[in-house]
Amino acid sequence: MADPLASIPLSAIRVFEAAARLLSFTGAARELGMTQAAVSFQVKALERRLDQPLFRRLAREVALTPAGERLSRAAGEAMSALRGAVSDISHQGEGVLAITTMQTFAERWLAPRIGGFQVSHPKIAVRVDTTSHLSDLLRGEADVAIRSGRGVWADMEAVPLFRSPLVAVGPPQALAMLGAAPQPADLLAAPRVGTAAEWSQWFAAAGVPAPPAGPAQERLTADNQVLEVAAALANGAFALASPILFASEISSGRLAQPFEAAMPHGGGYWLVYPQDRRRARKIAAFRDWLLAQVAADPAVQKCADV
Repeated sequence: MADPLASIPLSAIRVFEAAARLLSFTGAARELGMTQAAVSFQVKALERRLDQPLFRRLAREVALTPAGERLSRAAGEAMSALRGAVSDISHQGEGVLAITTMQTFAERWLAPRIGGFQVSHPKIAVRVDTTSHLSDLLRGEADVAIRSGRGVWADMEAVPLFRSPLVAVGPPQALAMLGAAPQPADLLAAPRVGTAAEWSQWFAAAGVPAPPAGPAQERLTADNQVLEVAAALANGAFALASPILFASEISSGRLAQPFEAAMPHGGGYWLVYPQDRRRARKIAAFRDWLLAQVAADPAVQKCADV
């Protein structure tokens, strides 16, 4: 049986993949260094070979047909695999390791350690992007991601790093307001930073009945722990934070952790990368280094059973 790919040049698939990903012939032309007319010609030639349309040409945009959507998924995966393989074989991939992660993890845990990776791997430069946006690793937006979750991402290999429990922390003056022998229930009347939902979960983990209905004590919420802890420090309040990510402040006494009660949160942190890139030199090097750092962190070991 004849190979259906035999009559289709790789260049046409490459052009189609870019146009389908960007949903723009102009954008594909810009990315590939071609003219828009050349992109259009390649796409039309591919459609003729397949004997069916891949795009619907609209007034000011293009949209994929069902056949185009199916081919787009396959072409995207194939081009990603080819880029990865060529990069790994040619050693060109050692140049830059692009890491995408969340601001709190990057600032509180990764940044103080990443210099050690660069010292031990001088041929690999590191670029860290902090965003809550889930970068598309299959399309090369980053090499690896460090994310919180349950460890299930399609077509990705996820390596567990550590759990992410939350504990109640606050500055010493906030602790002093609780009295000589504070109990978790005392936080019901204390100023708090964070969402009512998360505090309700923490109180439940501490064995305290749900807060009564009425005006909530919390007045400020943010989209990351760094900002919430900063607000708690500035206002003499309590916040929920990771005892791993804020271990230095807790051990130094800048933050008080009056109770051991911890709320499991988010399923934990994971190192994530495409399955077909697990053997890429820079990814393997970073994975091995990262797991060694996790194993050496006493705060991680203390929280391992939470």
